[in-house]
Amino acid sequence: MSTLQAEIEARLADAAPDVEVLLADLSGETVRLFIDHPDGVTLGLCERVSSLLTDYRERYSLEVSSPGRDRPLTKPAHFSRFLGRRARVRLRDAKRDDADAVQSGEAGCRADRKSAGRKSLTGELVGASEREVTIAAADGIVSIPYEQIARSNLVPGD
Repeated sequence: MSTLQAEIEARLADAAPDVEVLLADLSGETVRLFIDHPDGVTLGLCERVSSLLTDYRERYSLEVSSPGRDRPLTKPAHFSRFLGRRARVRLRDAKRDDADAVQSGEAGCRADRKSAGRKSLTGELVGASEREVTIAAADGIVSIPYEQIARSNLVPGD
């Protein structure tokens, strides 16, 4: 989770405790905030969340919306909740991560061989723990540690 997302979640925790921040994505000068709520996301809820984030609106263009059918998956609980559904997982740059890991002495914590060299995987979510997600991809079962995931989202049904 990004620092920005953690800050926004902390801000909303007291003022809007039922609002779940699914993803806070900073792209240039725009923050795209995907939220969810047990009763669904309405325009009124988006306006309320936006009004609670005034200082972010002063620094960025702020877009608040529902997750849509291709909702982002950013936390272990998200993956667990959607077991049996199809998802697309985009992986971090393995070459850059390997170089960073060697420099920091953390080499060895990588996605398994089936995901090596890939940029993304699409398949059915078949397992999720606190450390990794398991996907039934076209060429087999693949377990991916969360730290190897750059982005992930549900794939809407055909």
